[in-house]
Amino acid sequence: MAMTLHSLSSLFRRPNPNSSKTSKTATSIHSSAPPSPHMENTQSKKRVAVCGGGIIGVCTAYFLAKKGAAVTLIEKSSVACAASGKAGGFLALDWCDDEAISSLARASFNLHRSLSDELNGPENYGYRPLTTLSLTVTESQTTSTSTNAGSSSILPSWVDGPIKSPRTIGSPETTAQVHPKLFTKTLLNKAVNDYGVEVVIGKVERVGVEVEGGKVDSVVLEGGRVNESDSVVLALGPWSGKFEMLSSIFRVYGLKAHSIVVEPKEGASITPHALFLSYFPARGGKALYPECILVQLLFVTLAIGEVYVCGMSSEQEVPDNPEEISGDPDSIQVLKRVARTVSSHLGEGEAQVKAEQACFLPCTDDSIPIIGEIPGAKGCYVATGHSCWGILNGPATGAALAELLIDGHASIVDLSRFSPTRFVRRRKV
Repeated sequence: MAMTLHSLSSLFRRPNPNSSKTSKTATSIHSSAPPSPHMENTQSKKRVAVCGGGIIGVCTAYFLAKKGAAVTLIEKSSVACAASGKAGGFLALDWCDDEAISSLARASFNLHRSLSDELNGPENYGYRPLTTLSLTVTESQTTSTSTNAGSSSILPSWVDGPIKSPRTIGSPETTAQVHPKLFTKTLLNKAVNDYGVEVVIGKVERVGVEVEGGKVDSVVLEGGRVNESDSVVLALGPWSGKFEMLSSIFRVYGLKAHSIVVEPKEGASITPHALFLSYFPARGGKALYPECILVQLLFVTLAIGEVYVCGMSSEQEVPDNPEEISGDPDSIQVLKRVARTVSSHLGEGEAQVKAEQACFLPCTDDSIPIIGEIPGAKGCYVATGHSCWGILNGPATGAALAELLIDGHASIVDLSRFSPTRFVRRRKV
């Protein structure tokens, strides 16, 4: 087992402030709503099986169905049960401008905005613009200090720990946040009720490929159920590395990231901010760089402020069952310590820890997502390897794949740099 420690801030790649920039039984879940016009004449539609019920799979299913495909979404356990349900939901417009995913990130950030308008995001899944700050925290300090005169005025009132050098690194125009599980489920409900997407709970055993022509024709589930399909999309996240059809071409590994969700007694005082910390423990040593990302969970008539704190990540073996993933106690304790150091509102007696959890981020060896048709399997596509930017890049990934499958090319984003064929070319070289 590889135990290389990472800081999530290195994955998020904060911008330079000086720059401009398992179920064994397959069952179907159908909508109870009356059939819409989109659900009629399905025999003439392109049949697509999307495997994976995380944000990438759900976004792909949504945009495919919206373009007229007959879509079946197949999920092994439950929708948004892994990273898509345990992430912070942080979105950034231009933080990836110097990377290969720049165009994907910008297109997806804008899609999040338009989807929020379409789906009433502020009410249904907590979409909102954020002010994002970079902070340095040292436990041994007892008072809040700043190296820049007057800069402490940018700190929200609930951040009252030993803070140093606060800087604004994201504005409400360039950073935002969603509750990822609620976003994923809201989008899927729209896809089911308005566009006729069928949801099947079952483990994908293999993809059927015709002997002559090498074209996919089905998805076979554990237990023998066969879902006949004209095209297949494998959006398996970190479990891509356990699927032989994919692992024979490229490597996707899992980075285990920990998080806690803390509910302060004075939830109304928690303002919409994202905080990226350089955190130094009292005895000195390497900064831990946990990320504290504000999350607001929306109930029927009351908005409750909560704080999501994540960090402490390492490369580990991905378990077969996503429901069996739990946090390492030592890592969880560090996050609790960070939370109460940053804010007295998050300490014992002042707040309740609502969740102690972990999830696996799907990572690739070249740190670039893999999106496109699989070599040697016509009609079979893959979308994985989005690392910490899966929530951000879900919409544009899904929209681009829908264009590729239905129109023959993607116009919203150039997918050529994300193609899995790059690994085949490297092997030949």
